[in-house]
Amino acid sequence: MRCISYCAGKSPRRKPPVNKEGNRAPAGSGGIRGGRDDIQSRRTVAMSTRAVKAIAVALIGFAAAGAAFAKGSEDSSGKAAAKAPVVVKFFNGKAETVEWMEALIARYNAENPGIRVEQEFQKDASNVIKLKFASGDYPDLTTVYGQDYVDHGLYLDLSGEARWWDRINPAIREMCTDIRSGKQYRIATNMTMAGLFYNKALFAELGLKEAKTWDEFAANLRAIRKAKPDVAPLFMGGKDAWMLGHFVEFMAHGVIKQKYGTLASRKAFLENDQTKLDFGAAGGSMESFARRMIQLRDEGLVNADIVTATYGDQIAAFASGKAAMISQGMWALGGILEANPAMKDIGFAAYPPVIDGMKPVILSAEDSGYCVVSKGKHPEEAKAFLDYLFKAGNQLAYSEFLKSPSAFRDVSPDWGIVKAEVQKAVKEAVNIGFTTEGPAGFSGDDAGRLVQGLFAGQFAKPGDFAVEYKANWDRAWKAPK
Repeated sequence: MRCISYCAGKSPRRKPPVNKEGNRAPAGSGGIRGGRDDIQSRRTVAMSTRAVKAIAVALIGFAAAGAAFAKGSEDSSGKAAAKAPVVVKFFNGKAETVEWMEALIARYNAENPGIRVEQEFQKDASNVIKLKFASGDYPDLTTVYGQDYVDHGLYLDLSGEARWWDRINPAIREMCTDIRSGKQYRIATNMTMAGLFYNKALFAELGLKEAKTWDEFAANLRAIRKAKPDVAPLFMGGKDAWMLGHFVEFMAHGVIKQKYGTLASRKAFLENDQTKLDFGAAGGSMESFARRMIQLRDEGLVNADIVTATYGDQIAAFASGKAAMISQGMWALGGILEANPAMKDIGFAAYPPVIDGMKPVILSAEDSGYCVVSKGKHPEEAKAFLDYLFKAGNQLAYSEFLKSPSAFRDVSPDWGIVKAEVQKAVKEAVNIGFTTEGPAGFSGDDAGRLVQGLFAGQFAKPGDFAVEYKANWDRAWKAPK
C-alpha cells in the first residue's frame, strides 16, 4: 500500500520542455535539449499513465473486496454463502457406543447444517478429561462424570430441563441427583446391570449352579478348569484398566454399599469417612478383595494374560466358548451377540461376596449419562443435540443396540435374551450403584491399574495392596482442588 500511495500521489512530474523564447514547447518540438528530452518526456508520461491505470484497477479491486466483505461473501449465483457451522465437541468415554453414536451424529449433522457435532473417544476418558479441564480444552458435552467436577461448577445444572425429566423414570432421576446440592448435573438415558455372564450350556453340562458364596464361586471355577482345560474359567480384559476398576467398585466397594446402604455409603465416599470405608484395615473390604484376587491368580482360575488381554479379547473369548464366565454389564451384550448371533444360552449371575457372611451383589444403576460442560463454548447447541438423541425413536434404537432397559417411560425396548436372567438376579441379590462420589484424582482407571499390579505380582500380601489403595485414595482427596 505504501508503494501505491507513493506512485499515485507523490511521484515527481517533469515540466514540459521550453523553447528559446521561454515559451512552453509543444510536445515533439525538441525544446531546449532537442529530441532526447522529448522522447524521455513522452516515455515518462506514458509510464505515469500506465501506472495510474494500474493503480486505479488495484484500488477498484480493493474497493470491491471491501464491499464484498461488508456485504457478506457470495457464491456464483449471487446468494450469500452459508456461515461455518457451530462445532459442538462431544467427549465420549463409552467404548461400546462409539460407532452407534457416530452414525447418529452423521444423521444429525446432515439434518442440522448450522451445527456440527464432533465426537472424541478416549479409552482412559476419566484421566484424559482431567487434562482437558486443566488445560482449558473444554468439550461442550461429555459422558464423564465426577463429584469434584460438580463441586467446582464444571457442569451445568440440568434440573430445570423438564422436557427431559418429565419422560424419565423417577428412580433414575434420583440416581442422577447430586447428594450435596440436590440438583441434577447429568441425565442418564438407561438403566444398566452388571454381574457375571456365564455359559449356561457349559454349566448345565458340568452340573454347576450359580454361586451364592465365594467358596461356591471358586469351586465352580475349579470344576471348569478341570473339565475344560482349554476354556478360561473366568476371563478378564485387564489391559483396559476400567474393567479391573469395576472389580474394585462392585466387589470391594460393594461390601461398603451393602453394609451401610445407598445413602450412608454415598456420604461416606463423599466425605472420605474411613470409619466406614475401612480401605486400609486388616480384614477390611480392600484387603479381603485383594486376597480373593490373589487366589484366582495363584490357582489359575482366571486367564493367564489378564494384564494384557483387552475388552475385545474378552468379548471374543466368551462368544466363541473360550471363556466360561466374564464380568461385564448389559452394555457388553450387544457385542457378544454381534460376535456370535447364534449364542443363546447366556446366564447372568451376581458377584459373590468377598467377605464370608455377606450376600451377593449386582450393579443396578443409571447408565449412559450426559453432562453439559459449563465452560464449553456452545451449551445451547449441545442441548439441541441431546434433544435429538433423546427422541423416542432414537432411544428405542439405542436401548436395543445396548440390550439395556431405557430410562424413558415412553420407550419400551426389547433388551435381549437375558432379560429374565437379569430380572431374577436383580430380585435375589443386593442392588448397588456406581461410586460417583470419589475423588476425581483417583478414577476407576487408576484403581484398575493397581489391580493390574496385583495380578502382576507387585504386592507381596493382600494388606500391601490395601495400604497402597488407601494411600492413593487419600492422596487424591488431599490434592489441591
